[in-house]
Amino acid sequence: MTRPITMPFTLDNGAIIRPLQAQDNAALAAMIREVSAEYGLTANRGFSVADKTLDCLSEVYQAQGSQYWVIEYQGKVVGGAGVAPLPANDGVCELQKMYFANTIRGQGLAKRLSALCVEYAKQQGYHSMYLETTAILVEALALYEKLGFVRCQHLGETGHYACEIAMTKTL
Repeated sequence: MTRPITMPFTLDNGAIIRPLQAQDNAALAAMIREVSAEYGLTANRGFSVADKTLDCLSEVYQAQGSQYWVIEYQGKVVGGAGVAPLPANDGVCELQKMYFANTIRGQGLAKRLSALCVEYAKQQGYHSMYLETTAILVEALALYEKLGFVRCQHLGETGHYACEIAMTKTL
C-alpha cells in the first residue's frame, strides 16, 4: 500500500475504508450489536458487545498507538476493525472489534482490513498482535489462521471472558 494508512480509500466494489469518526459511533455500535446477535454473542456472556465503550468507540481509538477503521458501503457503516495497545504487555497490540455485516462478507474485506491493521501495528512499533475470539466464529478463526495467527494463552485482562480462544502473530 503506497498511500498513508490513515487516509480513506475506495475499493473496487465501491466500499470505502476510512478512519472511524465520531459521527460513526451509533452506526458502528448498531452493526456490532446486530452481528453479535446473529452469532448469539450476547452481552451477558462477556463478549465485546458488552463493552461499556461500545457507543463511543471514536473516543477510545484516539489513544496513542490506537486506530480504528470502518468500511462504508452505499453510505452505511458495514464493517470495521481496530488496533490498540494490550495493557500490561509492552510491544503487544490487540486486534479489536473486527465485525462485518452479512451483506459484505465473502468479498475479501476482512483480509484487506486485517492487513491494514497489521501494517499500522508495524508502523507503531509493535512486535506482536494479539486477539481473542470464540469457536462460534468459524469464518473468523479460519481467516486468523490463514493470516498467520497461532493459538496462545490469554494475555492480560480484556474483560472478554467468553472468548475462549486467544491468538497471537509476530509482526
